[in-house]
Amino acid sequence: MKTLRRFDPALTRCVRTAIRVAPVFAALAVACAHAADDIPLQPFSIDHAGHKDSPADVSFLLGKDPAGQGGFIAVQNGHLTKPDGSRFRIWGVDITGWTQGSSNLPPKDQAEFWAAEMARSGINCVRFHFLDLPTRSAEDDARMAERRKQAEAAGEQFKGRPAGLVDRNRNDTQALDPEALDRLDYFVFQLKRHGVYSNLNLNVGLRYKAGDDVPDSGVINLSKGFTYISTRMIELQKKYARELLTHHNPYTNTDYAHEPAVATVEIVNENSIFEFWMRNWLRGELTPDGPHYQLDFTPFYAKQLDTMYNDWLAKNRTPAQVAHLRELAGVKPGEPVPRIRRGDFSITPKERFYAEADFLAEVEKNFFVGMRDYLKKDLGVQSLVIGNADHTYWIPNLPMMRANSLLDYIDGHVYWQHPAIWGKRNTPMVDDPLHSTIVKLSRSPFLDRPFTVSEVNHPNPNEYAAEMIPILASYAAFQDWDGIYFYTFEPKVGAEWQHYVADEFDITLDPVKMTQMSVGALIFCRADVQPAKEIVARTYSAEQVNESARLPESERPYFTPGFPLSTALRHGSRIRSLTGPPTAKFAPDPAPPYVTDTGEIAWHVDPVKHGLVTIDTPRAQALVGFVRDNSQMTTRHLAAEVKNDFAVITLSSLSAEPIQRANRLLLTACSRWQNTGSQWNDRHTLWDKWGHGPTLIEPVTGWLVLRELDGAVAVLLTPLDGASQPIGQPIGGRRLEDGWEIPLGNPATTHYLIQVVR
Repeated sequence: MKTLRRFDPALTRCVRTAIRVAPVFAALAVACAHAADDIPLQPFSIDHAGHKDSPADVSFLLGKDPAGQGGFIAVQNGHLTKPDGSRFRIWGVDITGWTQGSSNLPPKDQAEFWAAEMARSGINCVRFHFLDLPTRSAEDDARMAERRKQAEAAGEQFKGRPAGLVDRNRNDTQALDPEALDRLDYFVFQLKRHGVYSNLNLNVGLRYKAGDDVPDSGVINLSKGFTYISTRMIELQKKYARELLTHHNPYTNTDYAHEPAVATVEIVNENSIFEFWMRNWLRGELTPDGPHYQLDFTPFYAKQLDTMYNDWLAKNRTPAQVAHLRELAGVKPGEPVPRIRRGDFSITPKERFYAEADFLAEVEKNFFVGMRDYLKKDLGVQSLVIGNADHTYWIPNLPMMRANSLLDYIDGHVYWQHPAIWGKRNTPMVDDPLHSTIVKLSRSPFLDRPFTVSEVNHPNPNEYAAEMIPILASYAAFQDWDGIYFYTFEPKVGAEWQHYVADEFDITLDPVKMTQMSVGALIFCRADVQPAKEIVARTYSAEQVNESARLPESERPYFTPGFPLSTALRHGSRIRSLTGPPTAKFAPDPAPPYVTDTGEIAWHVDPVKHGLVTIDTPRAQALVGFVRDNSQMTTRHLAAEVKNDFAVITLSSLSAEPIQRANRLLLTACSRWQNTGSQWNDRHTLWDKWGHGPTLIEPVTGWLVLRELDGAVAVLLTPLDGASQPIGQPIGGRRLEDGWEIPLGNPATTHYLIQVVR
């Protein structure tokens, strides 16, 4: 009711003004329809500082209590739950600090502001990433600030590394910096006050120093892979966990092991020895003077793995079986059984291949179970603990899921056209549903287990990135997943930073993604989309799991031959067992459109008209994709006639009432955006020049018709600026035979508040 009062005193005047100016906007829209096909880009910048007291604030989704009130997040009936048994759906962000002027540990005088600002956008959990990196000195920050200014002046991208907790002044990584810890403590405290939970990552980007006494530390770049077998690294990982999780936060008056506002502790990030095996990174050829093609083991660790493998064979295979493995490998009696290189997978006999796959599965299992038990039993961690995310969708996931499924829940990472993957890109996902992020993610969830996505994005630059949040939020609700974190949110330090996007992943100043965050929170956290009526649960035999490791890449992402990829766009998708009967036979993919079994989401694909996703629920409606060419596609409450070829339009109730009866609605209308001065390369796939501020948007221009608004006598549209504050007076909708027509595009914005007068 507080936000309604900003309109009520002048309601009659607003209605009269709206009726008077509506023909003007209608004439403007007609003029636009006859203008050139290109819609001029116009400035529109996100203004976090002005967001306070916005009528589009959705912090009510978080409730009024501090995070962790009453106890810890738990698992009940296959889902994350609060202490009272209610569902906890994570709408979160990763916190990093790659772009200059950003910080994953904001100064204490800015921590409360950023905690409140995230809550206003519906963010209820933050994943602290890269805490295991060294701190930066004031001199480091000054040098980086100068380099940043030079890069900005040249329109070039400039990134540094985030500053973590590890004391930079030591010759080892075994002490945490008190000042950095204090900033973390205060930020976690402020997040907790505003109802925002924390997710603490342990091993992410740590690089060991000479004083750590880690063999080959000077050669190893990232310690991924090695972490599973190095006795010294495991010892140091436990020491780091003890230093962080037993640290007493003076602001919350708890240590992190017993802090109920910590929802999750993650053991490693994107780190699997199976991935090393399947990507040929266990060759053992990493030396100081040798070639560094990708990742690899050094000879020291390769030899250790050889020894571990043969010791395992001696304990888990009979002497006759070991002798047969030597024979298959072509080595003499008594010699070690060599490991298999990726290039020989297709010609390796089954007995030898399965032996090594089973060995690596036990390596991962022993590591995760050992770390979990150390965290829970030795340190007393009461938060949920997970292992590693399913994160590389062109390699099989089933072997690495065996160990991960032993922990509290399953997690996944996915990106649409990650910038590290070159080639054809900057294409719309709505045109490629069977290779969408939804399909990729749907391979990972298990039956009766929570599932979260702790990294996801449509990285920049992508002219179709506006499709991400509505599609992801709606299908995640349909699949009944438990959480989504967007990678990444980077709090800006101070007031002297330009209003533009300087990184592939940073959403903080993104004029489209930030305005859509509130919509996504409404759709997902309120479960505005019904969960699937039918769940297709797959079972795999142990033999299938092992064989999947050498299936061709053409079987991605499921690596389950014959399984229809559209399943997750029609039904729930889960894994029932990795030790059960072989996967059943399924009918092939039907022809599009792919309609969910609830009837609320439909993915339309047409080679001429291109793709469009429609979302049609009582409290959430959306048209996502090539709206202009699919103008006949409507939802119950929403029809669009727009000039833009690609647009994403969402309509959400801002109350518990359905759109049909709600008095306040949030409308987003988004299309392309870019930085001022950004320049595409010749292939139109990446930016050669990142440009500078302000960000520019292609405003969605045309008309919407809002239908079936019970008892409406007036519909008032208020454009919102980058602070989600009203721009000028409300614009009145015109009553048509089939609904209320409202104009879009002037002023330029990406979101609107709608008041329905009854």
